[in-house]
Amino acid sequence: MSKAKLPRGVPRAVNPLPYETTIMVRDTCLCLHVQRAARAVARRFDEALRPLDLTNGQFSLLMSLNRPEPPGMAPVAELLAMDRTTLTANLKPLERRGLLRVEVDADDRRQRRLILTDAGRALLAAAMPIWTSTHAVLDPLVAASGLEDFRSDLRALS
Repeated sequence: MSKAKLPRGVPRAVNPLPYETTIMVRDTCLCLHVQRAARAVARRFDEALRPLDLTNGQFSLLMSLNRPEPPGMAPVAELLAMDRTTLTANLKPLERRGLLRVEVDADDRRQRRLILTDAGRALLAAAMPIWTSTHAVLDPLVAASGLEDFRSDLRALS
């Protein structure tokens, strides 16, 4: 039986962590609960938006373009907490559907502006009642008043 190579400075465990430690992490890990809740909420919005052939991520991306002036790539990537490469990949299917356009910035040809099309605006308008009704179901589940309540709220969403 071969031994797995551990990163430098990580000692080999003589005794594995007790199962109680696993239970403690399961019950108290904020990251775990946030991830579970995020996935559950994303699934709910994906299901709700499915009739419009739209995912929750696409809805958020399109909504981020609904501004008085077309934004550049960097502010949209920052708002959505994604790198530019991921943003570019997410833009392509929406661009193919005619929901947005990517154009060279008139003032700085190195930059790109993201323009929501009329079709994109119409789809967002159709999606808003779905978004609102989905929030009406989810919002009452979230009432964070303390860390334990927040964790409980996150578990309620998942």
